[in-house]
This record gives sequence, C-alpha cells and structure tokens, in this order.
Amino acid sequence: MAKITVYFENKPYLVDDDLTVLEAAKICGYNIPNLCTWKKGRCSVASCRVCLVKVEGERRLVPSCAYPVRDGLKVFISDPQAVIARRTSVELLLSNHSLSCQTCKKNGKCELLEVSKRVGAEPEKYIGEKTPITYDDVAPGLVRDTSKCILCGRCIEACKDAQGIGILGFEKRGFNTFVGPAGNRSFSSVPCIQCGQCTLVCPTGALMEHNEIDKLDQAFAEGKYVIVQTAPAVRAAIGEEFGEKIGTPSTGKMVAALHRLGFYRVFDTNFAADLTICEEANEFIHRVITKTPGPMLTSCSPGWINYIEYYYPELIPHLSSCKSPHEMMGAIIKSYYAEKRGIDRSKICVVSIMPCTAKKYEKERDANSVDGIKDVDIVLTTRELGQLIRRSGIQWKKLPEEEFDNDLIGDYSGAGVIFGVTGGVMEAAIRTAFYILTNHELEPVEFTPCRGLEGIKEASVTILGNTYNIAICSGMKNAKVLLDQIKEGKSKYDFIEVMGCPGGCVNGGGQPYVYPLFLENEDDDILDTYIAKRANVLYEEDRSRKVRRSHLNPDIIELYKSYLTEYGSPLAHKLLHTHYNNKREKYPDIEEE
Repeated sequence: MAKITVYFENKPYLVDDDLTVLEAAKICGYNIPNLCTWKKGRCSVASCRVCLVKVEGERRLVPSCAYPVRDGLKVFISDPQAVIARRTSVELLLSNHSLSCQTCKKNGKCELLEVSKRVGAEPEKYIGEKTPITYDDVAPGLVRDTSKCILCGRCIEACKDAQGIGILGFEKRGFNTFVGPAGNRSFSSVPCIQCGQCTLVCPTGALMEHNEIDKLDQAFAEGKYVIVQTAPAVRAAIGEEFGEKIGTPSTGKMVAALHRLGFYRVFDTNFAADLTICEEANEFIHRVITKTPGPMLTSCSPGWINYIEYYYPELIPHLSSCKSPHEMMGAIIKSYYAEKRGIDRSKICVVSIMPCTAKKYEKERDANSVDGIKDVDIVLTTRELGQLIRRSGIQWKKLPEEEFDNDLIGDYSGAGVIFGVTGGVMEAAIRTAFYILTNHELEPVEFTPCRGLEGIKEASVTILGNTYNIAICSGMKNAKVLLDQIKEGKSKYDFIEVMGCPGGCVNGGGQPYVYPLFLENEDDDILDTYIAKRANVLYEEDRSRKVRRSHLNPDIIELYKSYLTEYGSPLAHKLLHTHYNNKREKYPDIEEE
C-alpha cells in the first residue's frame, strides 16, 4: 500500500492508494452525501447517485463510492453541476417514497431524510406513479415496507456478507424493481433466520423490527405484574440512543430508566446466563462421560438455531438442549419466583429487552413454554427501549446510577455478563466446567483464547490430563465452515460456540444503528471498532464483579438448593431445556434458493 496525493477543492491530501474517492474524502474531512454505501465507504451497485462529484478530466460526474483514487486526482465536491445532480438524485428517490416521516419509527435515524436536508431536496419536486407496495409484517421479528425502499441494495449485501444466505435480492426490472425474498414472499415463508442484520444497514424504514411497545402498554393496562429483564449486550449500547459515545457503559442509567417506566421488577438476564452455564456445562460433561458423538454446539442464539434447523437439520443432535438465557429467566420467573412470592403466574408478563430481532421469533416457539404458558411474553429491542424512554419524557443525562432489583433472582456473575460478545459463552462455560470436573477453580479466571472478534477462533483446554478442543464462530457464513466439517466427519472439536450475528450480541440486529452520517463526533474508523468498543464494556463489567464464575452466584446456589435440587434434574429439564425442529422439510429446495 503506497501513499499518493489527491486534491479536494484544489487542496492536496496524502492518502492510501487503495481507497475510493468517498473513503478518501472522509479521511480528509469531507463527508460526501451517500445512501447506497453500506460498509467502509464501498458500494457494490453505485445505484443511488447521491455521492456524485466532479473529477478533472472526466466528461461526466462520477459516483465517489465506486471511483478509485489515483495520484494527482482532482475532485470537486462543491462544483455547481455536482451539487445540482446530488439534489436531483435525492428528489427522484423522494418521488417514489411514502413520505410518512412523522409516523415512521426510523425518524431521527433515517439517512434519506438527513441527506435530503443536507442537499436541500424538495420532497415533492417530482410527482408521478408509485411502484406497487408490499407490506409484510407476518414474521415475528421483521417488517418489510417497500414504500420506503430506495433500492440501495445494502440489505442484500449485508445478508450475504454476514450470513452467507442471500434471502433478499432485486426482483423484477425497471420501474417495477423492488427488494425482497424471491417471488416477493413473506419473511415468514422463506428460510430467513430473523437475525435483523438487514435492519442495521437499511437507510430508511423499509426494514425494521416488529415493534411490540403496544403489547407492553396493554399489559400495563391489564394490571399485570410486568417484570422486565435486560440482556448483557443492551447495557453496552443503549446510551448510544441518547448521544453517548460508542463504548460508554450504561448499566446504571438503564436500570434507573426501567425503574421509572413502572416495571414491577427490573432483573438482569445475566442471572439466567449463569443458570444456562450451569446446565450447559453439566450437559457437556455428561456427553463426554457417555461418549456421545461430538462436538456439542451451543444454543443461546435464536438466529443460529433457525439456521441449523433450516440448513443443517441432520446436525440438530449436536445442539445443547438448553434454552437461551432470557427464556430460562422467563421460566424461572413464572415458576420459582411466582411460587416464592405468591403470585399467580398467569398474571405475570415477562418482558425481555434484547439486542436481537430473532428473540421475537424465539418467544413464539411452542417449545419455549411450560404447561401451556409462554416463558416470555414480549421482546423489545435496544432500539425499542430507546423509543420507550424518549416517549416517557425521561432525560437520560439526568438519570442516576441504580442497581438491578435484588429479589431472589437478582444477583449475577461476571461470567454472565460476557455472554453478549462472541466467545463469552464458551469462556463462561470453561470456568464452570473446569470446577465441576476438578472441584477447583480455573486460574486465572479469564480464559483469553476465547476472546477476539475473528470470525472463527479455536483453542484447547486441558482438564485432568484430557485435552478438549474448542471453536468459536459468529455469523452463519463462518458457522457453515465448521458445520460442513462435522457433516464430513472431519471436525476435531469437542465444543463449539456459535453466535448468529458477527461479533455476537453486541452487534445484534436490534442494537442502535451505526451510521457514520449521524456519528461525526466518533472516530473515522468507527465501522471497524464499534463492536470491540461495545464488547469492552462487558469485559470491564466482568472484571468489576466480585463473583466471576456462574456456579458461585449465591442466587443460583439457592435456586438449586431449594428448588431445582441439582444440575440437570427432572425439574431443571422441564423448565430450562427445549427441543428443535427439522425445517428443511418445509423448504426442500433450500440449497437452490
């Protein structure tokens, strides 16, 4: 990589020679409007024409997102022809847009609206026939509204890049072009894993999570005991909804906000993460003792569970039977907690604040219920929590630091906290499995080979002379590599952790949007570093906890002592374990899709 000189508005700048004009401009202090770039200033289709600039020597304006820099290149962003062209491009996009901005949940984070302001576009400059609209809200996790789609293609690229699936694509041609699953089918009628990575990159409200705030309002109106739990990754990102810099710890303010929203109890899903580890580590040890063919696969990520059910159902026997932590929490609240506090469990409404859109689907699974009563009733994303707090008039900056409610199931360990980042489940499991097998604690407590944001990581741990090989992956494109090895009988691993979203839950489909257009106070490399900054929040909280091993959580110890009796007991299996389904039968042509 060499350094070259490029000129913006006749001023020289030294930049790397492998950049696009758009990337180079950003580094040099120029934020060229754009809508179809989705990752690091690069674009596969250059379709929106919003980033057009004048380049000396070119007869036409060029899209800066797809035009490479070269030594001596002269770029003019403020050229009058370029200014008019960018404005016209946005006005043409608006001519086919629904313009329902006041009722759109994306308002405030809509890139189309922000770019319109910056280029001075008139919303109804061009009026004509609209493309036929598809509104799909059938799937529990995602909503698609083509009236808001600008055909940028970012969702298509994200689905392929993160998951290697390609559920979305351009359908039809010309004026009738739209983005959707093949045949314009519903998300509920295709093998979509509901991960929501597409929602993270959509510049408008065309792809959103299925909002459930109205269900919460109804539960409060019905006078139910509305109990809320929050996943570990939420605290690492919720502050971003209120202008905090990425990587700002927000546990205390988040809890304070939830208290002010009127919930009966505010609990931490980390308690149930500790519970998951006790059950999962015990399950792994049982598989080793009984020589059950390995490797064992973790089961905490519902997007990942969808993936294996759709694409690798023959490997379902390798899955841990443990429910995910928030489902375990719901089951314990509606059994142990309800009994100890004398509350009719049918009058309890469990609300999960999650970084994940697939959790909305997960709560609807029949297997995630006990005696016909769902473990979890409502799932809100981190973004929905931000909406809820803003709606209530709560001023984030003025919130104090408060603690989770300490009522039977309030305590949690540092091991539970790191569940939110790739490798965290495995590290927590090793801490406890080591103790179960040896009756001694693993020292040092931090098993650092599990850490890092690589798509696939591998390590080994030796316990009582036996070496166990482990692997960790996130994103289904990476999972496919490991799953193919198992299918072919070539896997060398004993235990594999899989997370549906790249980087883990800190980068879940329900987390705050990371759009550089709205983050001008962040570092220029924010798209490269935001996952690590969120992950560091969780590692820091782990380090700050007095108890850092799941099996040492005093509330977990009491739960087993007075209720579940032992790891893997019949009652534990009834409440905390689940089963999976072969979905391949529903989509026999899945490999061709």
